[in-house]
Amino acid sequence: MKKNVVYLLLVVLLAACGSTQRGPIDREALLQRNNPQVTKFDSLASLSVGNGEFAFTVDATGLQTFPDNYKKGVPLGTQSQWGWHSFPNVDNYQPAEVLKEFDFGRGHKEVYSCQFREPGRQQNACNYLRVNPHRLHLGIVGLELKEGTVPADFTDIQQTLDLWKGQIHSKYMLDGQAVKVQTTCHPTLDMIAASVETTAPTADGKYQGICLRFPYPTGVHADDACLWGADDKHQTVVVRQNAQSALLKRTLDATTYYVDVRWEGKATLSEKARNYWVLVPADDQLNFTCRFIGEEPTEETLPAFGATMDASAAYWTNFWSTGGIVDFSQCTDPRAKELERRVVLSQYLLAIQSAGSTPPQETGLTYNSWFGKFHLEMIWWHQAWQPLWGHGDLLARTMKWYEKAEPMAREIAKRSGFDGIRWMKMTDPSAAEAPSNVGSFLIWQQPHYIYMAELIYRANPTEEVLKEYYRLVQETAKFMYSFAVYDELGGRFILKGAIPAQETLKAATTINSPFELSYWHFAMQVAQEWRERMGEGRNLEWDELIDKLSPLAYNDDKLYLASEDAVDTYKDIRFTSDHMAVLGSVGILPMNKLIREDYMKNTLNWVWDNWNWGKTWGWDYPMTAMNATRLGEPEKAVGALLMDKRTNTYLLNGHNYQDGRLRIYLPGNGGLLTAVALMCAGWDGCEVENPGFPKDGTWNVRWEGLKPMP
Repeated sequence: MKKNVVYLLLVVLLAACGSTQRGPIDREALLQRNNPQVTKFDSLASLSVGNGEFAFTVDATGLQTFPDNYKKGVPLGTQSQWGWHSFPNVDNYQPAEVLKEFDFGRGHKEVYSCQFREPGRQQNACNYLRVNPHRLHLGIVGLELKEGTVPADFTDIQQTLDLWKGQIHSKYMLDGQAVKVQTTCHPTLDMIAASVETTAPTADGKYQGICLRFPYPTGVHADDACLWGADDKHQTVVVRQNAQSALLKRTLDATTYYVDVRWEGKATLSEKARNYWVLVPADDQLNFTCRFIGEEPTEETLPAFGATMDASAAYWTNFWSTGGIVDFSQCTDPRAKELERRVVLSQYLLAIQSAGSTPPQETGLTYNSWFGKFHLEMIWWHQAWQPLWGHGDLLARTMKWYEKAEPMAREIAKRSGFDGIRWMKMTDPSAAEAPSNVGSFLIWQQPHYIYMAELIYRANPTEEVLKEYYRLVQETAKFMYSFAVYDELGGRFILKGAIPAQETLKAATTINSPFELSYWHFAMQVAQEWRERMGEGRNLEWDELIDKLSPLAYNDDKLYLASEDAVDTYKDIRFTSDHMAVLGSVGILPMNKLIREDYMKNTLNWVWDNWNWGKTWGWDYPMTAMNATRLGEPEKAVGALLMDKRTNTYLLNGHNYQDGRLRIYLPGNGGLLTAVALMCAGWDGCEVENPGFPKDGTWNVRWEGLKPMP
């Protein structure tokens, strides 16, 4: 009897220990241990709040008080998906003026939107069309300070981004007085809410109230989009005002938008200078909201500060509670803590910067790169993680933009003699194509639509999802089939007349780049599966393409080449710099019949030992990790994600730093999350638990809510 009791107690004890090990992850605790903490002014440590459509970035004061100090770091942006501007087109430049004919041996001319090097109207037209439209900085909202106040006057700074609630809490001393600032963004409105509390009246200290300053756009390739000192080119006027609110109208050439400012308690809003307004409170606490909107709003009731804080907390708590999560706290490898930090912060940054109604730009809604335009070959890197992490609704919101872009994409295909629709590379919400001598020749953005639609369907396999994406999946595949060329002599299909993802190669000479071949094979198969799901017969011509697509080319050392014609791949620095796109053939994509696993493993090992890693980009590291994971090399997978290289640096705020131009680079963050999903949940047919992590006992990775990749 005693033995039975002891046995039962032992069973209960072991079960309790097991349930602790296998119990649900404490998500709030995981978030709290990774909340960014700021203790000083650091131009690379600004923090943001946002909702995917709108983002607002602040300095150590909790608002945008010192934008000039941050403009060369992570700038203090106020940007939206709708806020765009064009300089007046006084010379009436037209897209047709920058088209140029090429002959890539398909039996017909191909017409591309290009840059022109010779001075003249075509070059001027190209420059205008690349710059316009450009994304706007909607306005600075900061502390109004007594003249001469500088960052050094702020001491005892304690600033925290509460990830669980999507709120920034800032405390510091200024002029001997304690100041407390709370900042958040409404989850569905392009509106910030803030509270500033101080122990001294504004008239007695360096804090004078809240300033609203509005810049004119610069139109520069990469900057904070703020041209100060051009007040004669734009204006800010009051549309209506009362004791608790004011509606300001912004006019910049043909662009207009509105700023709706509302406050609690007694305060006065007045114009200090042109495009410069100051809100001065009468009490020691000022709660206010500031909404940016593209069209004149009605005088509807908007949520106040407290209600917005509550809405933000509810939204983010639900976001973190319902999506995927990965817990590295039980890992003993010393690198695990940093990997967890990067993973958590990347989820937050991409949810606020890369989850809107248009595809995201590389620098999100923080500052402009490529004039604020977005690149469709990068959308996979920004957003493919979302369905894998239980947030397919965020990707679905962005995918609706492709319907708007379809007419332009169809025209791009038609003008070069192809069927279906060809997705452009560099564009803006209007879907206009920006001229480029590189981007216009890229093709790897083409299969993205099919891949992303498939991820959304796998996350939510319903007839409604099939119906929503089916037509554009098929039209995308029509172009892919017509773009491939059948080589009669070789009895195979080839890809040519394109610049591959490794952009150091040329369109005129490149044949059968490996990643594109593998992507064509994958996406055309998926397009056929969608036909079958919809009750349609398989397209026999597409099946022939899938069956006869060229295998990846390799050299005598059994290493895959950068392209079939690049016989000096491992001797010429042109082929061993930029993106090691050959690794994307397996990793981003599943293994296929075009590839030998042993040759791909040879290639991975060579790249690992010899690549010019100083010439890489942020998403090259997760691409390498995904390749290594699928090839059974988990040590390399982890090593790639945490490789000590400049372009693999993750700042205090979680942003992936590249260089002085790209201080943030969100494709790196998105690639990291996709790679971690693969390393944890695997892929179709994978039977290894956590296949991307070494089985040496140091990587006890726990996760919930992730889905396997194709």
